[in-house]
Amino acid sequence: MDTVSLTNHFLIAMPAMADPNFSRTLTYVCEHNAEGALGIIVNRPIDMNVAGLFERVSIPLESEVANSELAGQPVYYGGPVQTDRGFVLHRPKGQWHSTLNVTEEIGLTSSRDILQAMSESGEPGEVVITLGYAGWSAGQLEWELSQNAWLTVAADPRILFDLPPEERLPAAMQLLGVDFANLSEVAGHA
Repeated sequence: MDTVSLTNHFLIAMPAMADPNFSRTLTYVCEHNAEGALGIIVNRPIDMNVAGLFERVSIPLESEVANSELAGQPVYYGGPVQTDRGFVLHRPKGQWHSTLNVTEEIGLTSSRDILQAMSESGEPGEVVITLGYAGWSAGQLEWELSQNAWLTVAADPRILFDLPPEERLPAAMQLLGVDFANLSEVAGHA
């Protein structure tokens, strides 16, 4: 049986999602293959902004661009795995020490060199910075999908990089033509 890859798709948590880590979340899938899946939650800001994160990791915001455009952006709860580790979802992809190529344009980087570049030049300018990520073992995400835990839709980078966090989930729902308020907590199978 062929497996459909959900890389570069959104996972929309269904209203009945019992796991508090994922309730009312929009997760961007960065990698999905036979070994499992990796994603980051993109609509749950934490009580820290980029300036605070950079201060915490001892990287000064050196450029005016970094100070004016990046400093106030929120840092997000990316998921329950490795919550002490930072991940930068970014466009353009660029060349960094540790980048997962998500698409031709988008990368997920976990190395410090991207933070240093952001400090010095403000680039890449389109970023979502998280602490932690969401991970699924082989077959786990497929099982959760069969249990109606998630809706899926092809991702739109504008939702990731152009919208504030509170608008991302409703915008992803609109891609499906569905209003979150109209979703039932009980799903059936045909």
